[in-house]
Amino acid sequence: MVRQRPLDGKKTALLLTGGGARAAYQVGVLKAIAQHYPRTSPAPFDIISGTSAGAINGAGIACYASCFHLGVKKIESVWRHFHTNQVYYSDYPRVFWHLLQNVFGAFQADYANKKPVSVFDNKPLKQLLGRILDLQRIDRNIMGGYLSSFSVTSSCYNNGDSITFFQSDHAEEWRRAKRCGQRTLLGVHHLMASAAIPIIFPSVRIHQQYFGDGSVNQLAPLSAPIHLGADKILIIGVEDPRKEEISRRNLHHPDLATVAGHLLDTIFTDTLNSDLERMERVNKTVETLRANNIETELKPVQSMLINPSQNFNLLASEYYLCLPLAVRTLLRGLGIRQHSDSSLASYLLFEQKYTRRLIELGFDDGCKQMDKIVQFLAADND
Repeated sequence: MVRQRPLDGKKTALLLTGGGARAAYQVGVLKAIAQHYPRTSPAPFDIISGTSAGAINGAGIACYASCFHLGVKKIESVWRHFHTNQVYYSDYPRVFWHLLQNVFGAFQADYANKKPVSVFDNKPLKQLLGRILDLQRIDRNIMGGYLSSFSVTSSCYNNGDSITFFQSDHAEEWRRAKRCGQRTLLGVHHLMASAAIPIIFPSVRIHQQYFGDGSVNQLAPLSAPIHLGADKILIIGVEDPRKEEISRRNLHHPDLATVAGHLLDTIFTDTLNSDLERMERVNKTVETLRANNIETELKPVQSMLINPSQNFNLLASEYYLCLPLAVRTLLRGLGIRQHSDSSLASYLLFEQKYTRRLIELGFDDGCKQMDKIVQFLAADND
């Protein structure tokens, strides 16, 4: 069954943001959407763009773009049975040996071939992705008409640019201030680079440059799907609901754990909100120009954002003790305990009880907004 493209040529994009273990929420939303399509239906997205953990989820959907249900089922199976040691080493010997290697590396000469510095060693994630993802299927799905483009965004440590690596049927490379798009054959190393949270996970070398989490320096998260031709973008984010009350702890100086969590929140969520506001201004400008019969190369782009209805930090505190003892010991050294006012644990808690809870939350949120989602994805909603 080949997906029927809209007669007007308009394309719908799926944008999955980063967020470590929080990305399990995206699986729940996708599961809710999949239930409204026949079991053999292709994915309802022409373009799939992902960053960090969202890039890994996006790769799973892109690999099975010809059967949306199967793609969602595959990634859900992984998230529902997750354990921390599938993402990074979490036993005492390897956790602290890795930290010692970082200390020893600081005394090496500048010309030495140093290992990347990080708190955790995420080699298990690379092995997992190699087993569960057949990335060659992406190219076959593009050639078969099930998918137009798939992109993965990463941050280059050499020049500070946001680099989008993509596969596409016809999209051209682009370059803008501090960001660009590069056509390539995507591999596991691109996913590892996009998901390399700064300091937490090591940087990844691609050709002669080093890359880290794609949410860093990503000034325009909507840039990739727009450059790839999107007319509508469904965004599944991982931003916590706004806090209405000020915590008593905020009356004092924040500790290291709180600052670290705040930085991660900023990296993964703030730029998206700014870019959405910028796109809305552009849409209004295009509308004004067209109303005055003024021609422009700009086009309006519709968007829909789905964010969680519950606070990830509170949920993470409920399942904090599921983390391996070595990881909890290390986090305690940073001042993070079960009920600490820090979001860091919510990004690192790759344990099945927590991820299953997030999948359920995403599924419930998706079902509650299903009428709006179906209307948004409909070909004739203009």
